[in-house]
Amino acid sequence: MRTVYLAWFLQEDGYGNEPVRHFKTAEHAVEAALKLAHSANEWVLAEDAVPVFEGLLALHDAQLAIVPLHKIISAERRLRQFLAGTASSPVPDVDPTA
Repeated sequence: MRTVYLAWFLQEDGYGNEPVRHFKTAEHAVEAALKLAHSANEWVLAEDAVPVFEGLLALHDAQLAIVPLHKIISAERRLRQFLAGTASSPVPDVDPTA
């Protein structure tokens, strides 16, 4: 999820245009996988979430090819702040462009 969140922060800075729902799908898929891991000791990512993760990883790869280093450092700082806080997600629940 760290990479997904970094991609989100960079997209917020203007580097990407993936729908917000893709980021939320990734979050929900990881939450479901963690729940299953705790209850059944089995790590499984929902099959329908795999293409979403692939798309977000491709986005982040493209971002790394063009984003200035100071923006990446800023996104990493935002990730650390999020992880140190109490918010459940840095991604909004509603697509602001919808």
